This record gives sequence, C-alpha cells and structure tokens, in this order.
Amino acid sequence: MHLTWTGAEATALREALGLTQQRFSSKAGIGSSTVKKWAHLGSSITLTEHSAEIMETLLARATREQRARFVAAVANDAADDERSADPVDTQWVPGMWTADTARVAFDLAGEDLTVDRRQVGRALLGVVAGAPLLEPLERWLRHGSTPTVPRRARVGVGLQEVEQLESAARVFRSWDDQHGGGLRRRAIIGQLAEVNDLLGEAHPPEIRRRLAGTMAQLAETAAMMSWDSGRQRLAQHYYALAVRAAGEAQDPAFAAVALAGMARQLLSLGRSADALELVRLAQDYSAGHITPTTEAMLYTREAWAYGQLERPTAFRRSSDKAREAFEGARPAEDPYWIHYFDDAELSGTIGGRLLDIARRDPSRAPEASEYIGRAIELRRPNRRRSAALDQLGMVEARLIQGEVEEACRVGHAALQVVEQTASDRVAKKLARVYNRTGQYVNVGVVAELRDRMRPLVAATA
Repeated sequence: MHLTWTGAEATALREALGLTQQRFSSKAGIGSSTVKKWAHLGSSITLTEHSAEIMETLLARATREQRARFVAAVANDAADDERSADPVDTQWVPGMWTADTARVAFDLAGEDLTVDRRQVGRALLGVVAGAPLLEPLERWLRHGSTPTVPRRARVGVGLQEVEQLESAARVFRSWDDQHGGGLRRRAIIGQLAEVNDLLGEAHPPEIRRRLAGTMAQLAETAAMMSWDSGRQRLAQHYYALAVRAAGEAQDPAFAAVALAGMARQLLSLGRSADALELVRLAQDYSAGHITPTTEAMLYTREAWAYGQLERPTAFRRSSDKAREAFEGARPAEDPYWIHYFDDAELSGTIGGRLLDIARRDPSRAPEASEYIGRAIELRRPNRRRSAALDQLGMVEARLIQGEVEEACRVGHAALQVVEQTASDRVAKKLARVYNRTGQYVNVGVVAELRDRMRPLVAATA
C-alpha cells in the first residue's frame, strides 16, 4: 500500500519525536534545507516516495507515546481543515442499511485498512446522530435486508474451520476486555475480511449462519477497539455492521448487544436521547431471545441515559430493574460474549452513573463510592481497562466527598493500572481526574499525585 506524506505530516512527526530540525535531519539522513522546506510549505508539499519511506520507518520505530502525539497532531490539523463540518450531523455511508452485509463489510474493512493519515480526523469525527441515525436503522430492524448472495461455490469449509474462526473471535474479544486500547485492531480487521470472503462462497445454511455470527462478533470487537482508539466514526459503523451480521445470523440477542454498544458510544459523546432510543430498539428487537444477564446489561444502558437526561427517578427505576434481572442470572446459559457482565460490571456501571449525578449533586457521592468500591473489590484481575476506570472513578468520588488523602491513596494505586493500558477511554478519564485535582494543588499529597499523573496525561493529550 502506497501512502503519501506531506510536509505538515513530516513536521508533526519531528515534533512528536521531540527533535530539532537539525537532529531530525541527521536522524533521517535528509538535508536540513529539505526539512526546513517541509516545515515552511506544510500540507502544500508532498514528499518523494523515498522520503515518505523514511518517515514510515521513523514512525514505526517511535514509542507508543510518540505515535499517539503524532496521530493527535495530524487529527487536529484535519479537524482544523474541516472546521465547518458538524461532527454529529452526518449520514451513514451509502448502502449501510440497504446493500447486502458482505458488501458493507468489504467496503468498511477496505476503507479502514487503507485510511490515509490525512483522513484520521474523519475517523475521529463523523458520528451519525438524530433522525439520520435512527430512521434507517429502525427500518432495517423492522424489515431486514436481502441476505448475502454467494458469489461462488467452494468445497471443504466445514465445522472445524468455522470453529477455529469462532475461537479466534473469542480470543480477540478477550484481549480487548483485558487490555483495551485497540492494540490488535488491524489484526481483527484482517480476520473480519477473511470471514467476509468466506461468506461470499456457497455453504450449507448452518455454516453460513455461524460464519455470519462470527462476523458479527468480530465487527463488534472491532467497534470497541476503534472507539477505544478514538476512532468514533469507524466504531459506529462497525457496530452497525455487527447489527447487520447478527441479523443474518438470526441472532437478535447479539444484535441487541451491538445496539447497546452503539448506545454506550453515544452516551460517551453526550447524545443521551439518541442512546435511549437505541436501547429501546435493542430491547424490542431482542424480546424473548435474551438471558437475564443481557437484560440487566440493557437496563444499565437505559439507566445511564436517564442519568444524563437528569431524570433521577427514571434512573433509579432502571437501575433497580437491572439488579432484579441480574439476580435471576444463570451464567451457565449465558453466551460467552456477555460473560464480562458480572457483579463487578453491574456495580461499576451503576456506580459510574451515580458519579455522573454526583458531579451535579454531591450528596450522591457516598452512594457512588459504595458501588464503585464493590466493583473494585470484585473486579477480575485481568480486566485492566475496567479496573483503571473503577479506580479513577473512586478518586473522583472521594474528592467530591472531600476525602482528599483517601483520594490520593486510591489515585496512586489507579496509576499502576493506568500505565498498563492504552485505552483512549482511560486516558480521557485520567484527564478528567487530573483536572479535578487542580482545586487542591496546594495540598502536598495532591501535588505529589499530580506530579505522577502529569506525564501520563501529557502522553495521551
């Protein structure tokens, strides 16, 4: 794949590496006058293929923090170029809800794998919301779409190969649950493309159904990884692909999970009314097909939306329904993809939403601390992203309560976990907590915690 570099991108890379023009020139083996010309002409100049290859090598050898700074700088430039665009007033890509599922998957994976750095800003923005989001989606849920028509016949794809693909989908999801940050995002997109290629061939109905189910699971994990890498638009489109593929797999329960993921993404962007509509669509579409655990998860998303909408009574009602549903959980009957939603996840989700409310009404902070504390106590040790979010939430709750020393004690423990994940969600939460500690800068223990937090916040800014 041939990628072009502009002078602006080369300059952004130099600055991300922390090098002067002279040192960058020496490291790259390129004349200093050329480096200066790139900086002066910016995006109006395109590097030669040889120079572009050198930039690719330097970027590949950069640290994770340096690459993150580079991507952020390029994304900011792209956002500046598209300042007039409304990031939540866009349309679905053509054919998302009308073309066959295989075509949607082919186009989306192809776009993702060949995205140019200058398009990173569009991957970060461009979330569909409001009527353009809901109307075509609801029409599809009501009427479905034409199943993928096989392009060719193939002999020899049997249950063993399908089971291997299903196992791979589980491994990718497990990795994301544990670490976050989308570290294997490219690999999962490649796997999704492979499954999609198989769906283009003729198979017995059961094989086709399971292949479609595997595609749904891979697409949903790709959505989570894309979101956790800050690629909001791609994340939303992968969630939509997961819904499409789950429909083809005749799995309304997993379609509901994908819709809940899309709702959660919108909640993180403050689009609570749209998120609530998605949750209701998920509940209606999956009625009679989900286990109590999945039902409880959907109620927590409903409660989340009500909390954002400042409807505390409705929030409490939905939270109670989530707990009641979870009490009837039968883990042995749950599909593997809902196993993450355990008692720790239930407590952490409700506690996090109570924390949202406590920012407006500090009297809710003790209850938030109680739920988050239970999540911390019960959280499985390999769930690093969730553990980091729990502990950072507890720091904020304790600060709201005025328990500064306890907040700092938890904060130091939280940073040990934060350092083990590349999650964009964790980075944003860390920045929020860092900002909240600003009101206590003259307190010694807080100053010490902020000193430790500062490089982590700067590395992900």
